[in-house]
Amino acid sequence: MNPRVFWGASAIAGALLLLALIAPNTSDLIFGRAQAWVIDTFGWLYVAAVAGFLGAVVWLAAGPTGRLKLGPDDAEPDFPYLSWLAMLFAAGMGIGLMYFAVAEPVQHYIAPPEEVPGTVKAAREAMVITFTHWGVHAWAIYAVVGLSLAYFAHRKGLPLTMRSGLYPLLGRRINGPIGDAVDIFAICGTLFGIATSLGLGVAQMAAGLDYVFGIPNTVLIQVGLIVAVMGVATLSVLSGVDKGVRRLSELNLILAVCLMLFVLFAGPTLFLMRALVQNFGLYLDHFFVRTFTLYAYEPRAWMANWTLFYWAWWIAWSPFVGMFIARISRGRTVREF
Repeated sequence: MNPRVFWGASAIAGALLLLALIAPNTSDLIFGRAQAWVIDTFGWLYVAAVAGFLGAVVWLAAGPTGRLKLGPDDAEPDFPYLSWLAMLFAAGMGIGLMYFAVAEPVQHYIAPPEEVPGTVKAAREAMVITFTHWGVHAWAIYAVVGLSLAYFAHRKGLPLTMRSGLYPLLGRRINGPIGDAVDIFAICGTLFGIATSLGLGVAQMAAGLDYVFGIPNTVLIQVGLIVAVMGVATLSVLSGVDKGVRRLSELNLILAVCLMLFVLFAGPTLFLMRALVQNFGLYLDHFFVRTFTLYAYEPRAWMANWTLFYWAWWIAWSPFVGMFIARISRGRTVREF
């Protein structure tokens, strides 16, 4: 344990938590205004940065660097391919994908940014936007962080921490106060990313329990769900990546595939297959337009509430996901990664 990093990050998290507990309305106002200022001032930078991340990872994968192994040249992958994919799926998207796969298209259909609500055009736009928010852009953000960590950890022997990814810029200074500040910042970003994902997930689970079993959706139930989810996660981590995390991820992927197949065959199967093909084509057709859309000429709150929120969420989530996928990707090539 690095005491400076641990206590520094704990102090920041504790102060924010204390503020939220003591003055929830005031903290809500402060956080809301801070978020609005960041989005309004730097929204263009989020969009440009994510587009740049995507271009960078495509270039790295397609070029000669794609053959480079994350580890010694003779290293073999630590995990079988399907286990590796299961852990990527669980760490990268997880419950957010389960929730928003249904909720987001419905919300865009009801309140689309451009089309008339409740129309066929609104349905098409809703699916394109959902594909964009949960498509390759998010993984490009993760890949930039994860690849930098995997390269310096597995090929250069540096510690698997966020500071190691900045070694070309900072050199040995990563071992001093600047490196500590980087790790503190990464821990806070990870904590806020987890809070968002867990908050949305617990809200979904509590509402589901209320709807299906009649269990009242109270604060006590939500706290209990948080404790249960964090307990299972902690046990899986304590049992090690090779056992608990791997097995839990594999179970998670199996359940997700079973749910997908159930929806496919129990629902309107032919319509779903046709829609899948058409929606994917629309996603490709609108790819560059949606990548760079900012509504600069017709500003609207929708952009801050959705696309910019997502890009900020993925970036906040990237230290945790990047570090995890770097940890499990030893022996993979850059192109595979």
